[in-house]
Amino acid sequence: MSVYTPLSLDEVQQFSEAYGLEVVELIPIQGGIQNTNYFIVTQDQKQFVLTVFENETEQSAGELVPVLQQLAAHGVPVAAPLMHHDRAIHYIVGKPAQVAPRVWGEHPETTTIAQVAEIATAQAKLHVALQDFPLTRSHSRDHVYWTAIGQNLKNSMSAEDAALMEHVYAVFAEYQAQYPQRPKGWVHSDLFRDNTLFEGDELKGILDFFELNFDELLFDVAITINDFCSQFPNVELDADKLQAYLDAYQEIRALTADEQACLNVYLAMAACRFWFLRLNVARLNAEQSRGGDDVHCKNPNEMRAMLQQRLSLVSGEK
Repeated sequence: MSVYTPLSLDEVQQFSEAYGLEVVELIPIQGGIQNTNYFIVTQDQKQFVLTVFENETEQSAGELVPVLQQLAAHGVPVAAPLMHHDRAIHYIVGKPAQVAPRVWGEHPETTTIAQVAEIATAQAKLHVALQDFPLTRSHSRDHVYWTAIGQNLKNSMSAEDAALMEHVYAVFAEYQAQYPQRPKGWVHSDLFRDNTLFEGDELKGILDFFELNFDELLFDVAITINDFCSQFPNVELDADKLQAYLDAYQEIRALTADEQACLNVYLAMAACRFWFLRLNVARLNAEQSRGGDDVHCKNPNEMRAMLQQRLSLVSGEK
């Protein structure tokens, strides 16, 4: 949600006319690293989110529209994009874009037990709702994808970082072979606090489904636990929050015995994925000379530290 594509109010006004929206104000949104987002305010003071897709085609961005409709029908709080001429994805300054209603709330900076339970329930509902959903994505960012990213980054890593990468993959392979019953399905893949909105302890919305991917459900669980049950810069897990997550999630979908046995190593691999992601974003920003106040870069070392801490949990099991 960095601003990679600067837009003028006039450009957005022209784009929004087809939706029947009379835009009077344009507000850039900071915080993420994938797409460009703005709040747009209409003359009647309603607010919407304009998303400009930086790395998606019209087809791949449009794939998510029926997904959001499916999730809304199953009680998952999401904002389905507006449509005109029977399509949700249209073009602004040559890039695919969409407009969706703004969901009100705040990203939790420090999570509560109740918030952790709320996100666990919603995530379990998401997994159940999309378990057999007929969808083909234009890209796949599964374990094979992240492994390839890691291998590309390895060439520029220090010997210590490369050894850490090799170690987590060796442990991960050992657990995968020993515990094979790990179901797959469509997962959010990026369900961090900054992709949720809460009013108090009530979850109002889940945002940014552009990393939606067919993957092991346990990866999605691990990604969310890592963020909602830790408080940076401290990367250790809060035991009470972890238990609250697991209790709430399993009221909707019970983890298999193999998933439970693999949880700690998946927490480590989830941290590893986002270590790779942040390293790769920094590399791409440098190569493309993208920088400045409008481009938000997250610290890769936070995820590296989390990876090491999660690996210590795996070692403690043996």
